[in-house]
Amino acid sequence: MSYSLTDHTADIGIRIVSPELKTLFEEAAYSMFDQITDMDAVKSDTEKIIQVEGDDLPDLMVNWLRELLFLWTGTEMLMKHAEVMSLSEKELTAKLQLEPYNAQKHSINNEIKAVTYHQIDVRHEADGWETTIIFDV
Repeated sequence: MSYSLTDHTADIGIRIVSPELKTLFEEAAYSMFDQITDMDAVKSDTEKIIQVEGDDLPDLMVNWLRELLFLWTGTEMLMKHAEVMSLSEKELTAKLQLEPYNAQKHSINNEIKAVTYHQIDVRHEADGWETTIIFDV
């Protein structure tokens, strides 16, 4: 038996810097959907409030993005905007602006399979908040 390894890009990594923790979570959500589709084509005709929990800020970030990813993969809803209404180290409540996927209107740029814990970090720096997130594609 023989085999060879081939190059395969299976991840997308993003780094976000924001002056406030709430906007860091909002921008992470937008960044993920910006990888999935052309955000200019997404309109906000449906509103949904979600609540997410985590053990700490990195876990909360992963759970937040996983919940949003499920809206896409499980219900075919694309997010236009997220407004974090309340946030603590272990809990987040947000109002989402969504639109159902329409193949004639929306292009899919990347199919994100999962939000990973690989290199996840949410940290406070001198000039604000920063996170690194890796998506499995």
